[in-house]
Formats: sequence, C-alpha cells, structure tokens
Amino acid sequence: MKRIGWMAAATLLLTTAALAAEPAKPTSEPAKPTHHNAPKGEAVVGTHEATATVMKIDMKTREVTVKTDDGEEFTFVADARVKNLAQVKVGDKIRAVYTEAIAYEVKKGGAAPSMHEETGSATAKHGEKPAAAVGRKVTVTVTITAIDQKAHTVTFMGPEGNSETVKVRRPEKLKDVAVGDSVEITYTEALAVKVEEANKKM
Repeated sequence: MKRIGWMAAATLLLTTAALAAEPAKPTSEPAKPTHHNAPKGEAVVGTHEATATVMKIDMKTREVTVKTDDGEEFTFVADARVKNLAQVKVGDKIRAVYTEAIAYEVKKGGAAPSMHEETGSATAKHGEKPAAAVGRKVTVTVTITAIDQKAHTVTFMGPEGNSETVKVRRPEKLKDVAVGDSVEITYTEALAVKVEEANKKM
C-alpha cells in the first residue's frame, strides 16, 4: 500500500475493532449544476491491496506479531477496548485494501470557494473475526479566475484565497467553462482491514 503501511493498517484494525461511528453528515449540500454542458471528470481510482499472516499473539500483553508477504514483521499492542482479539489465531491472514478516487465537476455561474470533509467507520460485531473500515471524503470548491486557451491552462482560487494554475489534460473541455465558474473537486479514500481464518482462501 502506498499511503498506509502495514503497521498503520494492522494497528487500525486492532485498535478500532471495538468502536463504531456513523459517517459524519456534510456541512452543506453541494450546489447543483445549472448547465448541461458543464464538464465532469471521471473518477480516477487507485486500489492497493496487501496481506499479512499472524505469527504470534500474547493475550496477556496483547501483543500481536504479523508478517507481510514481503517477509517484514511488525509487532503492535491491541487496544484494551478490542473485544474480539480472542478470535484471532496464529496463522490467520490480515487483508487490507486501500482505495482512493478523485473526481471534479464544473458548476456554471460560480459558487464561493469552500471545503468540507466527511468521515465514517464501521466494525465487526462482538464475537466475530475483527474487521474495520474507515473512509474519508474531502470536497473542495474553487473558482476559475483565468483561462489560457493557447497554453491549455486554468487558474483557480481556493478557499483560503490561494491561487494555482494547472494544465488541462483534455483541452477540448475548456470551451464549456468560463472565468467565474466554480469547480467542485472531490477526493475520497477508504481503508478496509479484515482477519481471515487460516484455512480460508483470500
């Protein structure tokens, strides 16, 4: 996994397995597009998956040692709030899947630059093999302040008044945007971690 290493993934699993939270609701509803030609960008999705094997568990100290497919070993302490640690056995597999996506949508007529974030988590029920999932979605609205048709660049102003110029990958879409329009950029990431029984195929 690129952004979340095995130490973090395993620690997440065994320190949040006893916790559950409802996803936070957005602070405001995103503005609806008012122009049918407003460009939208397909989500760019990246998925990274990894597995590790449970090598040792000390129920007294709650230390768990896992070994990755690359041969690296990590030892960490499971939080005292975890009630499902007894369900984990030596030889069990821990699987982690990390997914991220980026998408954009132009809002004709413009909207004030803004940013809001949503997070949520879910866990396994008491008595089941530990499992946990966490997710985050960040939505940023920026305003187009300049367009260079020859250089195929667009300049944005962000929520904090910062300015940035970017190269447009599909220049043909520039004909449908104008200075003053806003662009809603959504970044999402999710991490799911699950313990599988030793004799169960991944």
